[in-house]
Amino acid sequence: MTLKHVSKTQGEVLLELKNLSKSFDGNIAVRDVNLSFHQGEIFALLGGSGCGKSTLLRMLAGFETATEGNIFLDGNDIAHIAPYKRPFNMMFQSYALFPHMTVEQNIAYGLKQTNMSKSDINKRVNEMLKLVHMESYRLRKPAQLSGGQCQRVALARSLAKRPQLLLLDEPMGALDKKLRGEMQLELVDIIKQVGVTCVMVTHDQEEAMTMADRIAVMDSGEILQVGSPHEIYEYPNCRYVAGFIGGVNMFEGTIAEEEPSYVIVNAPNLSAPIYIDHGISGPIGQRPVAVAVRPEKVNISVEQPTDKYNWGAGIIDDIAYLGQHSIYHILLPNDQFIQVTMTNDSRLQQPFELEQQVYVSWTPGSCVVMED
Repeated sequence: MTLKHVSKTQGEVLLELKNLSKSFDGNIAVRDVNLSFHQGEIFALLGGSGCGKSTLLRMLAGFETATEGNIFLDGNDIAHIAPYKRPFNMMFQSYALFPHMTVEQNIAYGLKQTNMSKSDINKRVNEMLKLVHMESYRLRKPAQLSGGQCQRVALARSLAKRPQLLLLDEPMGALDKKLRGEMQLELVDIIKQVGVTCVMVTHDQEEAMTMADRIAVMDSGEILQVGSPHEIYEYPNCRYVAGFIGGVNMFEGTIAEEEPSYVIVNAPNLSAPIYIDHGISGPIGQRPVAVAVRPEKVNISVEQPTDKYNWGAGIIDDIAYLGQHSIYHILLPNDQFIQVTMTNDSRLQQPFELEQQVYVSWTPGSCVVMED
């Protein structure tokens, strides 16, 4: 099959996955995935080890053949097309640079496999070196570069052939935490400057939230939720997503009252019922649910709240001081712990102490109800 490049404008669908599945010896690694990737976006496949995200990425690249389903590029099903025939490039976690080649030779390697002239290759290499700010390192070999510099070279090599889709496999996995944070923003800037569509695999929630326009959270080979970082964090659609993305406090309870504009939940570990200022869908009547509240949305006080809803009493069991903020672990009745994140806006003594009796509270708009 000859694939023709069809020009896409920002936001148009570039690639579609239809009922894509992959099994290994009868074990399902990816199950019935339906996704669309839009031109110019950075899309993150996020999940724990063994969730299927890397297998899905390898099917996009062509390194694994789908057991079932389709991968449509510009209307053509490429699910069974060889990797070298796909207009994609992949950057591996190890960078896979040739140790005996210089920086410019590494970048030029893929171009030399095409019919591009030597002068055009040199011009493209110079463009890529400038793009990743590596002009002065062109004659160095990978062993003479830092981790961040190797990553830039690997990115330049991946972009040199101007792929329609850039695939990133744990792109920051080989970097230390401080450099990883710096390179996340730099990588996003370069990808956006080029305008290439990017699909990245990561198990790092912070990395996905920082870099991606949209995120798909995976577990056991399935897509649980797709949305922007804000949507995934503030409106998780199930307990797994709520717990996987950032910290979360989960209160088990039963629905005591339900109206289109609000829900009241009785939670046995709290001193007052939980009031949520929005309705939920589901069968009428009392039923078990979980209410999720993020740690940074919870307040601590030494005085008992006067509100009728959304508070509980407990003892401070532990305090984790992390510089910019502290995490308070508060023991509620029935041995449930709740986490509270507070900004350290003072250099003086922390406002609360270990084993202190305190009260936790939150607003009705801070709650998300989940029934699975």
